[in-house]
Amino acid sequence: MKESMSRKIFKIINATIIVLFIFFTVYPFLQVVAESFSSEAMIRGGHVNILPRGFNINTYRALMSDPIFWLNYRNTLIITVASTALSMFMTTTAAYALSKKDLAGRSFLLFLFAFTMFFGGGIIPTFILINNFIGWSNNLLAVIVPGALGIFNLLIMKTFFENLPKELEEAAAIDGLSQYGIFLKIVLPLSKAVIATQILFFAVGNWNAWFGAWLFISNRSLQPVAMYLRNLVAAATALTAEHAAAGAAEGGVNHNVGAVAMVLVTAPIICSYPFAQKYFVEGVTLGSVK
Repeated sequence: MKESMSRKIFKIINATIIVLFIFFTVYPFLQVVAESFSSEAMIRGGHVNILPRGFNINTYRALMSDPIFWLNYRNTLIITVASTALSMFMTTTAAYALSKKDLAGRSFLLFLFAFTMFFGGGIIPTFILINNFIGWSNNLLAVIVPGALGIFNLLIMKTFFENLPKELEEAAAIDGLSQYGIFLKIVLPLSKAVIATQILFFAVGNWNAWFGAWLFISNRSLQPVAMYLRNLVAAATALTAEHAAAGAAEGGVNHNVGAVAMVLVTAPIICSYPFAQKYFVEGVTLGSVK
């Protein structure tokens, strides 16, 4: 059928808005990448937009030759993998249990979980608990364990499990599967889409986290790479304030160093997303009830 003029105008406007939205979303990252390959003089002069000016890779060489940077990168990988695995284990098992309406004390347990979303123990009591009572100072467990259970993610998965056909579990139970067997062989394979999404959420959050390390880890060799980037930014900010107090004409922030650090920190997550997206589509297909 021939499209009407109003339909064509709508498609043109819609496409224009989407392209503009994508441009304004991607532009800041493209500028950071361009600054990472540009000279400091060009960046300070405001000549760098989305294309590098005064091509420079010396900062990449210097940063990648820093052993502390790679130690922090290794720590981030350990924290991300361990935290994501622990979070997924706790979230999926708790969500599946809470999805059963015949669970004893279900309403009270849901209230306890939801209560922690609105009221926390506070930074100082948490610091005293982790650092003094448990003794996890300068220990990666202080970053991995406390945030293992994401309540928002738990509620999402609970709702997903509740919407799965009950007849499948009943048929599996008649065939002799235990409750654990039903969970492992029936529920989890049908939940690949939501599991893939939750893994991505947990992994990105753990990769970018630095506040927990700032509280509990003072040993630089045990800090994550996000903390390395935070230290660079903090040092640059302090140097700028020092120059401003001295009446210097220019601040002391090295924009090129900060841009290089941001690119190296975010590159793994950006590169892995297309592969995760493929598993999203595969999970939806495999999770359909045939």
